Amino acid sequence: SLSSPAPTWVPDPRGRQGSGSPVQGDGGQREAAGEENKENERPSAGSKANKEFGDSLSLEILQIIKESQQQHGLRHGDFQRYRGYCSRRQRRLRKTLNFKMGNRHKFTGKKVTEDLLTDNRYLLLVLMDAERAWSYAMQLKQEANTEPRKRFHLLSRLRKAVKHAEELERLCESNRVDAKTKLEAQAYTAYLSGMLRFEHQEWKAAIEAFNKCKTIYEKLASAFTEEQAVLYNQRVEEISPNIRYCAYNIGDQSAINELMQMRLRSGGTEGLLAEKLEALITQTRAKQAATMSEVEWRGRTVPVKIDKVRIFLLGLADNEAAVAQAESEETKERLFESMLSECRDAIQAVREELKPDQKQRDYTLDGESGKVSNLQYLHSYLTYIKLSTAIRRNENMAKGLQKALQQQPEDDSKRSPRPQDLIRLYDIILQNLVELLQLPGLEEDRAFQKEIGLKTLVFKSYVLVKKWSEALVLYDRVLKYANEVNSDAGAFRNSLKDLPDVQELITQVRSEKCSLQAAAILDASDSHQTETSSQVKDSKPLVERFETFCLDPSLVTKQANLVHFPPGFQPIPCKPLFFDLALNHVAFPPLEDKLEQKTKSGLTGYIKGIFGFRS
Repeated sequence: SLSSPAPTWVPDPRGRQGSGSPVQGDGGQREAAGEENKENERPSAGSKANKEFGDSLSLEILQIIKESQQQHGLRHGDFQRYRGYCSRRQRRLRKTLNFKMGNRHKFTGKKVTEDLLTDNRYLLLVLMDAERAWSYAMQLKQEANTEPRKRFHLLSRLRKAVKHAEELERLCESNRVDAKTKLEAQAYTAYLSGMLRFEHQEWKAAIEAFNKCKTIYEKLASAFTEEQAVLYNQRVEEISPNIRYCAYNIGDQSAINELMQMRLRSGGTEGLLAEKLEALITQTRAKQAATMSEVEWRGRTVPVKIDKVRIFLLGLADNEAAVAQAESEETKERLFESMLSECRDAIQAVREELKPDQKQRDYTLDGESGKVSNLQYLHSYLTYIKLSTAIRRNENMAKGLQKALQQQPEDDSKRSPRPQDLIRLYDIILQNLVELLQLPGLEEDRAFQKEIGLKTLVFKSYVLVKKWSEALVLYDRVLKYANEVNSDAGAFRNSLKDLPDVQELITQVRSEKCSLQAAAILDASDSHQTETSSQVKDSKPLVERFETFCLDPSLVTKQANLVHFPPGFQPIPCKPLFFDLALNHVAFPPLEDKLEQKTKSGLTGYIKGIFGFRS
């Protein structure tokens, strides 16, 4: 290696946003401060690079920026957080190097000169300047989608980033800097310059800068080990779509195909080129759509006047080719979803043209049975494309699920696919085929009805439930459906070529049927033995069957049946009730003489009462 070990980057000990997780406690602060000092400390004089080049300075520019970006926000596209990290990193470096820009009362500008290059941290200081300006530009690019005026600020910050990169390249031309750092500084400047020219739409200058950057990184990748070359190769892959986009804008019409292939291989573009490439593809299809006026399907030509439908139909062949060339299942699934989304948008555009009062009037034209309007027929055609794409997507998912079922481990710690999931997918396919039979305008098309009927038989053959009591009957039904397909296919071989091979299915079902019969016999014998061993088992709790031996596995589980709980009610003697029957026969003595005589009332009695003469 031609470089010294790269410094280790750690989170900011102050725990601010964008600088890692907060530090708690004095001990954590001291530890983080130690890591910060370690981050900014000067490389030892006995490093490998210094041994080879004497006092040569080395700086792993690409490695430093990639590690910093991944650790401080760019993994989630948070450019503001990364910009804050660059600012704090600069302040720490200036403090460590005693290279402050004045004090809190007065600003004194300083520039890093060649005379100061006794420490590679001075180069790192300029690099952080460039990274801070670049990250601010990318943040403004995100905000410019809703606030177009910020684009001017974006270009200003990109120019500032290029200026700092050129200063870094000028400093690295010194004899004190090793050759690898010089090449990395040139590539970094070319990269930022290319991005600035790209935003200005100066395609020729941009492609020259990107090609220079690509050439330098390819040379560096070939000069070092595979582990060190990974970063360089990644950077080359990042800028390759930009180069092809610039070539297309210069006049290379073949570049659009290469761009689409790059998007397919990478599963979608990201970063600077993503929006521009999607807009370019839409614009290219829109230009081609201007020349498209009609489409033919099942012997009938229909005019196409809706631009959204034209663009979708023109891109349909490219999307199908992309699905066929897709390498991974995730890419296929993404492309299928994209096709279905575009198809739904096209169908919605046609529905808006089909006014409610026209549907009934335009359904039948010239008194011909089954003859629908051109717009309604176009709607049927788009619905056919949507349902056919959904069938292909579900069939692809069913194949993946079937492989997972064959390789399914016996470990139940995580949810594994079940045969019912596979059946559900085939049921959805059969439902889509039923909807195809009901498309307006195709009721009288006997060939179409026969074709969909054969496809229905093929997919019915794959709806299997692996239950011993039902599987044999289902296998017999599969053979019946498959034989019907073989006997009735005839002229529909071309339309059925994309479906599963029926003859191969028949062979597979016959072998599975034999295996199933053997498995059913073994399963029956196992269940008989289990039943014999558990004949003595009953629902009584353990406390009531101590004298009866029984192998009961439930006794060692949490649902062991030990006693009746809560216990049942039992009759007990209650406290007697006493009734006094003699009271009815007791004769009590007369008490009239004991009672007070009632005094006379009237005026005389009232007067006596007032004067106290009443006794």
